[in-house]
Amino acid sequence: MSQSVSANHGAQRKSRPLDPAALEQLALAYVARFATSSGKLTAYLKRKLRERGFAGQEEGGEPPDVSALVARFVARGYVDDEAFARGRSQTLLQRGYGARRVGQALAAAGIAAGLRETVAPGDASAREAALAYARRRRFGPFAPEGGRDHAGDPQQRRKLRDRQLGALLRAGHALDCAMTVLDAASVAELEAWVEEARDEPEA
Repeated sequence: MSQSVSANHGAQRKSRPLDPAALEQLALAYVARFATSSGKLTAYLKRKLRERGFAGQEEGGEPPDVSALVARFVARGYVDDEAFARGRSQTLLQRGYGARRVGQALAAAGIAAGLRETVAPGDASAREAALAYARRRRFGPFAPEGGRDHAGDPQQRRKLRDRQLGALLRAGHALDCAMTVLDAASVAELEAWVEEARDEPEA
């Protein structure tokens, strides 16, 4: 019985309509806990307003200005889209995801197209990410001893390569990059391929 009363009390507290001050407190708590973008913060606050409503709604009152609140947080340095985009991009690349997946993740976070272009990985970073993904998934030259041979069965080798190629493409890697990784004769060859891109002068 007491648990039911406690649950009902919690539900009542959660459903209390928001006012500008309460919304700002939610925003402060959110940016304190998470690295975020202005787009993600905007989406979070709008969701909270949909869930809880806003004070004065019944009397036709206007909801808090979410855009203005987020703009204040940007001006104060609480939210930095460029820092978020660079950090998120680096994290995904280190996990082995390619440029396309990085761009999709940043778009989903509300990062503007121009900034996504600015932080897009270069050729060397894209190659490093493909190598990291292959190492983690044990693709290509990272396969266990004999794993690429499949007892000499050409059909099985072709199926394995097709599955690995599909995985690399889904991870956001370009086709030519994925094929280079799978066709490499050795890990050393792939490492030299990455170094080659590092040595190329920037455009």
